[in-house]
Amino acid sequence: MKITDQCVAALTWTLKDTLGETLDTLDEPVEFLIGGDDLLAKIDAALQGKVAGDELKLHLEPEDAFGDYNDQLLFLEPRNLFPAEIEVGMAFEGLPPGGNPAAPTDLLYFVSEIYPEHVVMDANHPLAGIAIRIQLTVHAVREATLDEIGKGSLGVGFFKLPTPEHSALDDHDHDHDHDHDHDHHHAHGHTSHHLH
Repeated sequence: MKITDQCVAALTWTLKDTLGETLDTLDEPVEFLIGGDDLLAKIDAALQGKVAGDELKLHLEPEDAFGDYNDQLLFLEPRNLFPAEIEVGMAFEGLPPGGNPAAPTDLLYFVSEIYPEHVVMDANHPLAGIAIRIQLTVHAVREATLDEIGKGSLGVGFFKLPTPEHSALDDHDHDHDHDHDHDHHHAHGHTSHHLH
């Protein structure tokens, strides 16, 4: 069958930046809901009408991918607000208590730089401002179930970000739903965890 909205496609891909550096690879086919929240709109659109065995190459400008870089989402925070064992790249949901009150609490912040007295926290998506080249192969297409359509997702988003549970700050609960939030998609291939 051909890909349409409300169907499920099993895909593999290689994502690269414009310099040719590999950002992410999906070696084994993973199912995504087309027309839901799983993929970027431009990828959904490009897949329409494709069938198993088709390959495509796409170039996504930042506005079609993860947006432009916003330096208003950088915050310099006191080092003593953070656990001793933090590392660059670690994710926090909101800033710790005592952090900048102007910082949105519903964003995922990444440790960008660590200094003796301060930590630079960045709420931009790790791929903000970056154009992406994607080479994608369709492996299978099937109709989505009503349950899958109702959820709008198979639970495997495009580029999942590490969740705060994987960071040093896991002392508050994280049971609210982030599926609709495109900021929860992931960047660096070596830390992306696609569910198989």
